[in-house]
Amino acid sequence: STSAEGKFGEDFFVQVTDLALKEIMSSGGAEDDIPQAERKTVTDFCYLLDKSKQLFNGLRDLPQYGQKQWQSYFGRTFDVYTKLWKFQQQHRQVLDNRYGLKRWQIGEIASKIGQLYYHYYLRTSETSYLNEAFSFYSAIRQRSYYSQVNKEDRPELVVKKLRYYARFIVVCLLLNKMDVVKDLVKELSDEIEDYTHRFNTEDQVEWNLVLQEVAAFIEADPVMVLNDDNTIVITSNRLSETGAPLLEQGMIVGQLALADALIIGNCNNQVKFSELTIDMFRMLQALEREPMNLASQMNKPGMQESTEKPARRENPHKYLLYKPTFSQLYTFLAASFKELPANSVLLIYLSATGVFPSGRSDSEGPYDFGGVLTNSNRDIINGDAIHKRNQSYKEMHCLHPGDLYPFTRKPLFIIVDSSNSVAYKNFTNLFGQPLVCLLSPTAYPKALQDQSQRGSLFTLFLNNPLMAFLFVSGLSSMRRGLWEKCQDYLRKINRDIAQLLTHSRSIDQSFLQFFGDEFLRLLLTRFIFCSATMRMHKIFRETRNYPESYPQLPRDETVENPHLQKHILELASILDVRNVFLENTLDDY
Repeated sequence: STSAEGKFGEDFFVQVTDLALKEIMSSGGAEDDIPQAERKTVTDFCYLLDKSKQLFNGLRDLPQYGQKQWQSYFGRTFDVYTKLWKFQQQHRQVLDNRYGLKRWQIGEIASKIGQLYYHYYLRTSETSYLNEAFSFYSAIRQRSYYSQVNKEDRPELVVKKLRYYARFIVVCLLLNKMDVVKDLVKELSDEIEDYTHRFNTEDQVEWNLVLQEVAAFIEADPVMVLNDDNTIVITSNRLSETGAPLLEQGMIVGQLALADALIIGNCNNQVKFSELTIDMFRMLQALEREPMNLASQMNKPGMQESTEKPARRENPHKYLLYKPTFSQLYTFLAASFKELPANSVLLIYLSATGVFPSGRSDSEGPYDFGGVLTNSNRDIINGDAIHKRNQSYKEMHCLHPGDLYPFTRKPLFIIVDSSNSVAYKNFTNLFGQPLVCLLSPTAYPKALQDQSQRGSLFTLFLNNPLMAFLFVSGLSSMRRGLWEKCQDYLRKINRDIAQLLTHSRSIDQSFLQFFGDEFLRLLLTRFIFCSATMRMHKIFRETRNYPESYPQLPRDETVENPHLQKHILELASILDVRNVFLENTLDDY
C-alpha cells in the first residue's frame, strides 16, 4: 500500500515481526548465525501471511449484494495469496529450517485459495471457478497436507481439517463428482470418530448431522442410471451445447436475456447440505452452463481485459438465499432490480412452504390469497401450520404476490414451487412489461407424496425432465443405453414444443418475449412437457395436481396438444410404461 496509513501499518508490522522473528529463530540456534538473506525471507513470508489473513477476514465485511463493489477487493486478496503460495514454494527449505513451517500451514493457505475461488463462483456464477477450487482442495488431499494434524494435541487444528472436508464436499456436489463425494464422506466419518474419541468435545452431534445431511443429499435422486457393470452414471443437468432447442427460421421471439436470478429455499424438512436445499441445488444447475477449463480463458479472476470478449454468453448472475427473512429477500431483490441491465430479465425462483389466507376476505387483491413463507427467525409450530395473532391482519412473514408488483416494472420471470403456488395466479401486469409465472401443482397424488423430503417433483421436471418422467412412471433404475435413447427422444419433444409455442395464434406475447433466451426457453419447454405428462398420467386426476401459469397457456395448442400427447405415449412405449398413461386423453376433458 502506498498510502500513509498503509505505510504506518507496514512499519508497525516490521517491528512486531522482528520480535516474533527473534522468538522463532532463537529456537533454531544463535540468532547472529542466521544469514541476512534468510532473515529477510522469513520476514517477507510473515508479512505476506499476515496481509493475506487481514484481506481474507475482510471479505466477510463486504456487502453480500451488488455486483461491483467487491471485485477490486477480491482482486487484491487473490494477488496476495498468489504471491504467498509462490513464495512458500520457492523458499520452502529456508521456511522449514528457520520458520518451522508445518505441512498443515501450507494446507491452510491452499484451503483459503480454494475458498476464494468458491466464493468467486458464488459471486459471479461462473462455473469454471468451481474447477479451480476443486484443484486446490484436491491438492491438499493428494499431498496429505493435513495428515500430521492428528498428532498434535490441538482440537482447533482438527476442526480446520473437518471444515476443509465439508467445503470440499460442497464443491464436489456442485461439480457432480459423486464418486469423490462418497470417498470424502467416508474419510470425514473416520476423522470425526477419531476427533470425538480423542477430545471428547461437545460438537460431536453437529458433525454427525453434517454426515447425515450429505448422505441424504447424495441419495435424493429418485432414479439411478446404471452402466453395464452396475456402477452409477453421473448425469449433469447444466446447459450443454445441445441442451436448449435451437431457434428455427420463422420463430419470432424477443431478444431479452436472463441476467439475474434469485433462488430462494424455505421448505420445512427438505434435504439440505450447507445452505442449499435440494430444490435450490437443482434450480441453480438449470441456470448454469457446463463448466469450461479456466486455464484456457484467463489467468485469474477479475483480470480479464475488457477488450477480450468471452467466446460465449456468461451464466446469469444469481443469489442463493436459504431461509431468508422478508427484509433480506426484499433487499436482495431490490439490488438485483437496480443493477438489471437493459433488455434483461430477472428470474425469481421460490421453493417454500405455502402460507394460506385466514378467514374470508371481501376483496380479491394481491394480499388476499396468501403466498409463500419467509423466515421469521422463530420456530414454526406443527410444520406447515402458520399461527397468527389476529385473523383480520395479513401474515407478515410471507411473500405475497403484491410484494412483487413494484418489480414488474422490468421483465420478470417467476417460478413458484409451493403448496400455495396458485396465489400467484392472481397477478396483474400493471406496467405492460413481459411477465410470466410458472406455478407448481399445489398437491400431488397420495402415491407420490412421501417423496417431498427428497425435493419437489415440479422442480425435478425443470431440472431433469427424464428422471422426473421415469419417477412418475414407477421406474427407479435404468440402463445407460436406454437413458441416452430416451434423452435423444426428449430433445425431439423439446423441439416440437418450441414449434407449438412459437406458432400458437393465441399465446400471450410474454412467453415469446422470454423465448429468445436459452435458459428460459429450456425452462418453458420443460414446464409444458411436465404439465402435459401430468395431465395424461392416470393417477394425476385432480386440477390441483397440475401445474398452472400466469398468463394462462392456450391448452389445446400446448399442454393438451394431440401431437405432444402422441410423443409422450411414444416415450412411454420406449420405456414399456404406456399403461401408466391415458390413451384417449382428449375424450376425458
